[in-house]
Amino acid sequence: MLESILSGFFLSLSLIVAIGAQNAFVLKQGLKKHHVFWVCMVCAASDAILIFLGIAGFGAAVEAFPAIESVARYGGALFLVVYGGRSFISAFRKSHTLEPEGELPDALSKTLLACLAFTWLNPHVYLDTIVLLGSVATQYEGVSRVQFGAGAITASFLFFFSLGYGARFLAPLFHQPVAWKVLDFAIGLVMFAIATSLLIG
Repeated sequence: MLESILSGFFLSLSLIVAIGAQNAFVLKQGLKKHHVFWVCMVCAASDAILIFLGIAGFGAAVEAFPAIESVARYGGALFLVVYGGRSFISAFRKSHTLEPEGELPDALSKTLLACLAFTWLNPHVYLDTIVLLGSVATQYEGVSRVQFGAGAITASFLFFFSLGYGARFLAPLFHQPVAWKVLDFAIGLVMFAIATSLLIG
């Protein structure tokens, strides 16, 4: 029992921890303290759905219909280019907001739509959660497979809520004007780099 849970937990965690567009978005929302709970919940719940699909055997469907990956790849690249461009503009504009708490939050619906796009338009999410976790889950049978999935889903919830709410401990650093500009510039670079990797990958 414990072995299958820990296996799912650490494999899932190792896949999520890598710096990416979704994590950068969660970090920024956490620093601003804007809709943190709902952003973390959407990310973790989306992961839970994808992990469940992988364990249920839908990885084979993704491999059988490569068009699913192609749509996610090009749609995700376009979204990342647009969002990355916005981050670069934010980094260089003169009226840049210096106080994370002083900036009015976007509407919850707009924030959650962006969050969903970061998650569901990323083809790596399908490869990691559905294909990879799904293939590893085939090593387990019955209850053990369910426990493996539970461990993977637990890792996702733990990571996203830790990232979202832990970001506030960095808030003193981001009272400095240059820190926000560096963060926005770095996020822009991450978005553009991932978009490029999607287009040439």
